[in-house]
Amino acid sequence: MASAAHCLMCFEALDAHLDDRKPLSLSEIEPSWALYTSSISDSEPGVPKTDQAPKAPALRRLAADADSSESSSSASPAWSSSTPATSISSLSLGVSSAPLFVTWNTISGDDDDVSLRGCIGTFESQPLAIGLPEYAIISALHDTRFSPISRSELPSLQAAVTLLTDFEEADDAYDWEVGTHGIRLSFTDRGHRYGATYLPDVAAEQGWTQDETLYSLIRKAGWMGGRSAWNSLELKVTRYQGKKASLNYPEFKKWKDWLASKQ
Repeated sequence: MASAAHCLMCFEALDAHLDDRKPLSLSEIEPSWALYTSSISDSEPGVPKTDQAPKAPALRRLAADADSSESSSSASPAWSSSTPATSISSLSLGVSSAPLFVTWNTISGDDDDVSLRGCIGTFESQPLAIGLPEYAIISALHDTRFSPISRSELPSLQAAVTLLTDFEEADDAYDWEVGTHGIRLSFTDRGHRYGATYLPDVAAEQGWTQDETLYSLIRKAGWMGGRSAWNSLELKVTRYQGKKASLNYPEFKKWKDWLASKQ
């Protein structure tokens, strides 16, 4: 499943890109985050130790010539009607490769209102050390629904990572559960092929029924037919699961400041 360290990787990749510097790698971030969370729980009584930081190795000085997290390969599309559903069972904590989506949200107001700022991912399994920083940048700068994220926006951002698992071809358009499954649909109408996806948390967060989710997703795919005609479409649905982890910028900044104090 996704972790806070994965979200840190996304912030680190975006921050480094905006600063034109080399980002830390995931293999550097994970042990340093483990030590950071351990130090916080040790110094603040009553704060539980994170289950993501058992028996972490001693923090080593981060090498200036650490491996770059950027991928040299071309990015896989966020949606492709030809991309096969990945057969992968529930992920263990030590997973190193998975289909993934990176979501950027803006946090605002006294009630911490969340609004989408960018979301792109891939259904093809990616090495996390490569896929996370790659899609962090793609979703931040190349989601065509939004303008590219600027440095001034960083303090208001939340990074969320979803690792996708358990892909199954649905028996019909309703063979999935709100709050449990993400759905990926494709269909053809009047010679045009359409496709789109919603992650597992979307329908539940919006309070949608299955019908509302399907109709919204069909519209998201670009279909402009009449509202009364959508349920006559022959929808092919793949359901999948995935647990999301999220982290707000202030926590990333605290970790970065702590890391700098250890150098």
